Amino acid sequence: MRVLLIGLGDIARKAYLPLLSRRADLDLHLATRNEAVLDEVGRAFRIAHRHASAADALAATSFDAAFVHAATPAHGELVRLLLERGIPTFVDKPLADTLEEVEALVALATARATPLFLGFNRRFAPDYVALRGIDASLIVMEKHRCRQPDIARRVVFDDFIHVVDTLLSLAPAPVRRRMIETHVVDGMLHSVTLTLAGDGFTAIGTMHRDSGLDEERLDVIGGGARHTVLNLADRIETRGAQGLHRRSDWTPVERQRGFEAMCDDFLLAARERRPVDAAAIVATHDICEAIVRHAEGDGHAPLPYPSPKATAVQ
Repeated sequence: MRVLLIGLGDIARKAYLPLLSRRADLDLHLATRNEAVLDEVGRAFRIAHRHASAADALAATSFDAAFVHAATPAHGELVRLLLERGIPTFVDKPLADTLEEVEALVALATARATPLFLGFNRRFAPDYVALRGIDASLIVMEKHRCRQPDIARRVVFDDFIHVVDTLLSLAPAPVRRRMIETHVVDGMLHSVTLTLAGDGFTAIGTMHRDSGLDEERLDVIGGGARHTVLNLADRIETRGAQGLHRRSDWTPVERQRGFEAMCDDFLLAARERRPVDAAAIVATHDICEAIVRHAEGDGHAPLPYPSPKATAVQ
């Protein structure tokens, strides 16, 4: 497969290139406007095909799939460029930082029958996957940051979106109700709490941006047991007594955090031309938009769930 990687920032170099560059079945091409970075990354991963921009790459050859790792504001233009050419596209979350643009891109992918995949690695992290489908009446996910208050749209769409998507992926039944609480100081979002509920379950996600450390904890409770995952690495099972399961020191980080399985799934979807999961993409971003509106003072009234927009796209 001939695969194009657009944007060579930190996440591309740490999580994706180490995986993709060692696959013998891929012919990798790199694209970024930063000439120094392009040369540095190309040499580091021994990738000869280098392009000064996505447009240059697309003008030079055809591609079977593309990964977009550019900054969020550039997603819309780049994804549209790829989808209009029918190229299966993987995008780091979020797809875009407004619901309106998300819906437009999903509609384009659907109309062109082109796979569109979002980088929600927690859907593929083995310790999280193991909790999917179990008898759960309470799901609680915490993802905190140390001294990082920021504007609401950036916090929610670039970071808290992982919490939103994980809760949706683990929910044992359709979500019927939601509640949002935010704490904003001088225009900066300090904390957010999201509650989703349906028949027989409640799912709570929370983030504090001014906590004492960066940490992530997932608790899934029900059926006489509590299943806990700490920082995507340590798993604690509690059934009267507590047992700790720690990943082997030899387990690659990209496997433990789900990146390996996620890339495999996307490349298979690209080969199979798998249909776009429009409902899942829109549902996650729809909740993120509602949280931002709440934080910005425009969403304190309860909203119906699912929202009219999400229903229309589905």
